[in-house]
Amino acid sequence: MIKFEKFQLENGLRVIVHEDKSTPMVAVNILYNVGSKDELPTKTGFAHLFEHLMFSGSKNIPDFDSPLQWAGGESNAFTNKDITNFYEVLPADNIETAFWLESDRMLSLNFGEEALDIQRKVVVEEFKETCLNQPYGQIWHHLMDLTYKVHPYSWPTIGKEIKHIEEATLDDVKAFFHQHYRPNNAILVVSGNANLEKVKALSEKWFGEIPAGNISPRDLPIEPPQTSFNYKEVIANVPSDIIYMAFHIPDRTNKDYYKIDLLSDVLSNGASSRLYRRLLKEQQLFSDIDCYITGSFEPGLFIIEGKPAPNVSMEVAEAAIWKELKQLKNELISDLELQKLKNKVESLLMFSEVSIMTKAMNLAFFELLGDANLINGEAPSYQAVTVEDIQNQAQAIFRKENCSELRYIAKEVQTPTKEVNSEKDVFEA
Repeated sequence: MIKFEKFQLENGLRVIVHEDKSTPMVAVNILYNVGSKDELPTKTGFAHLFEHLMFSGSKNIPDFDSPLQWAGGESNAFTNKDITNFYEVLPADNIETAFWLESDRMLSLNFGEEALDIQRKVVVEEFKETCLNQPYGQIWHHLMDLTYKVHPYSWPTIGKEIKHIEEATLDDVKAFFHQHYRPNNAILVVSGNANLEKVKALSEKWFGEIPAGNISPRDLPIEPPQTSFNYKEVIANVPSDIIYMAFHIPDRTNKDYYKIDLLSDVLSNGASSRLYRRLLKEQQLFSDIDCYITGSFEPGLFIIEGKPAPNVSMEVAEAAIWKELKQLKNELISDLELQKLKNKVESLLMFSEVSIMTKAMNLAFFELLGDANLINGEAPSYQAVTVEDIQNQAQAIFRKENCSELRYIAKEVQTPTKEVNSEKDVFEA
């Protein structure tokens, strides 16, 4: 059980405090309720660009990292489709340094042309390095575009096209910042050796005078149910063929989330999982195979990915996956198999609670989902899942018309494309 206290400033900033006197350190985490889903289709990659810009200095702090390092701390950040998250871990005695740094960039980020130009170049180079110059680098561009037709999840966090970042103007950047990086669109969490009264005082001192923003309510398009099998083939200079199968699933707050998460573990969580044990170890049809769920705030995806072993055709590999999915739909797994997975999940949850940084992140995440106390309901929610739940979810999800399949075909081992009754797109990279 993770205990915490909550309060809110007049400008809308939500603050959560988890006291842990067993450590001399403190984690300060600030989550902004903005991700790539909040971008315009013609101006993508902005949330990721801001992850970089937020370290470019602010009005009173030209260099973000140096004061934190002098205080014995470290920082980092990440962006995804739903959120942007920043955190610092430092000695508890120096906690005010983190409040000073985070409040200054929330209030007065450096919007100079020089700072924008530097970070724009950094992100463009990252796009080139990770997406254009690596084998399989554009998998998520192809897969998201194939699976989402109207929802902004249809582009990856790094952006749809490199030109969207190259052409980002200072006015574009300022407008995005003032729309999203406001106290009433943020959650601040302090975890570690800090007390509630001190955090209240520091929050008022450093964040209390930052004005609230005019946050427009989201009006995201709703992705319609998929009614036919989607297929796309990419012929590229890659080391080997790879297959992706993506199935639509409900959003992270859906009551079936924990059932679906355990379903993914049945297929791929360790050496005893079904896909790994049967298709890789026993039948040797794959050299690598995995599956996972996106766990996104909006309806997400259940993804299976695998690299067929040498001399195994895509058709044989695909048929083997469908055979395993069909068995889950037709036969109950054993209580023992499910309980082993539940135990593994519970141990991972307990291990995650050791880190003050992880606790801070998770408290912010669940608060944004609706209630920070949801963090304490995770283990019971997993334990409540039954073998019948696993079968019911398999039947609901693993339908051909709910599947989008992406194949990367290595040019040197190209084989004739099979005919499919679906939306078909063959692309040569």
